[in-house]
Amino acid sequence: MSSPLPDPIDVSLVRRVLVTKLRHHGDVLLTSPVFTVLKRALPTAQTDALVYRETAPMLEGHPAIAHIHVIDREWKRQGAWLQARAELGLLSRLRARRYDMIVHLTEHPRGVWLARLLAPRYAVARHIDDARWFWRSSFTHYYRLPRSTPRHTVECNLDSLRRIGIQPSGAEKALVLVPGDAATLRVNALLAQHALRPRSFIHIHPGSRWLFKCWPAESHAALIERLAGDGWRIVVTGAPDARERRLVDTLLAALSDSARARLVDLSGQLDLRQLAALTASARAFIGVDSAPMHIAAAMQTPVVALFGPSGEFEWGPWKVPHRVVASTEHPCRPCGIDGCGGGKISECLTSLPADRIHRALGEVLGETGGSQAGRNNS
Repeated sequence: MSSPLPDPIDVSLVRRVLVTKLRHHGDVLLTSPVFTVLKRALPTAQTDALVYRETAPMLEGHPAIAHIHVIDREWKRQGAWLQARAELGLLSRLRARRYDMIVHLTEHPRGVWLARLLAPRYAVARHIDDARWFWRSSFTHYYRLPRSTPRHTVECNLDSLRRIGIQPSGAEKALVLVPGDAATLRVNALLAQHALRPRSFIHIHPGSRWLFKCWPAESHAALIERLAGDGWRIVVTGAPDARERRLVDTLLAALSDSARARLVDLSGQLDLRQLAALTASARAFIGVDSAPMHIAAAMQTPVVALFGPSGEFEWGPWKVPHRVVASTEHPCRPCGIDGCGGGKISECLTSLPADRIHRALGEVLGETGGSQAGRNNS
C-alpha cells in the first residue's frame, strides 16, 4: 500500500464501499449516521457493513445499507478447520463485491488484512500515534481524533468521512434504527395484553453486560416506588442473561405490592429490534450507559441516563431530549475503570440517590409534553 494520501477522494471512482465496525451493539448503532452520509455523498454507490453477527440487528433495515456481512464469534469454537472455512467464505464474498473503498472504524487488526487482501482504491482508518509499520502502511487515509478533549463517538465515526472530503450535515447525524414490522406487531400485542397504551408507561432497563455500569437493584426499586406513586405504569426489560435476571428479581422483591401491580416485567422476552419497538412506544426511558440507552435515543424517546465510570461526552444520549445523571462528588470520574479499584462496583454510580433520577425524569418530561401525564393512567 502506498503512503497516505493528503487529498480528498474522487467520489466518481467509488462504486462500492465497505464500512467495518467490530465492536459491541451500541458501538455499531452509533455508526449508523456514517451510512446515511455516504448515501448522500455517493448516491449511485452501494455501501455494505461488516459487523459481528450478534450486532447486525442494529443496522438491519437501514435504508442506506446494501448488504450486511457478519463475523460469527462462534467460528473460533468450531475448530480450526471449520473456522478457516468460514473465514475463507467471508473473504470470497467480500472479494466478489469489488470494493473501491473501505472505512475501518475500529483499531481491530482485521482492517489491515482487509485493506491488503481486498485492495480497494481507498482505505480509511484511524491514526494511531504508536501504531506499528503494518498499520501505518496499510491505509490510504488516516483520520485523527482530539488528543485531550472529549468528542462524541458519533462525531468520531464521522471524522473518517471528513478526512476524505465528505462533510456531514446536521440532519444526517441522526441515529437510524428500524425495528421492522414483525417486531412492532409483537410489541403491540404485548402492550395490548398488559393494557398499556403508547406513551402511557416509563421504560426502565436496569442492567448492562458490564456490572460496573449498573445501578443497585434497591435504588431502582426506590425509583419505581416514586414513579408508581406518580401514577405511571412501568415496563422493565433485561437481556436474556442470568446476571441481569438476578438484578431484576432483586428489584422486584424489594417493591411494595402496590408498586409491583403497576409494573410489567418483560425481561428476557424481547430481541433487540423488539426492544426498539417497545422503547418507541414509551413516554421515556431510564437506564445506564448501555446499548438500550442508545436504542432509546435512536427511537427519539426522551432519555434519563445514569453515568459512572464511562464518559457522557463520548457516550451520552445522541440528539434526543435527555438528562444525564452523574455524581458531582467523585472527581475521579469518568475513570474508564471496571469499578473502583477494578472491583466491578462503581461508587460514583451506587451513591446516586433515586430522587435525582426522579427529578431528572420530571424535567425531561416537562420539556417534552408534560410531567403529570402518568396521573391519567391510574
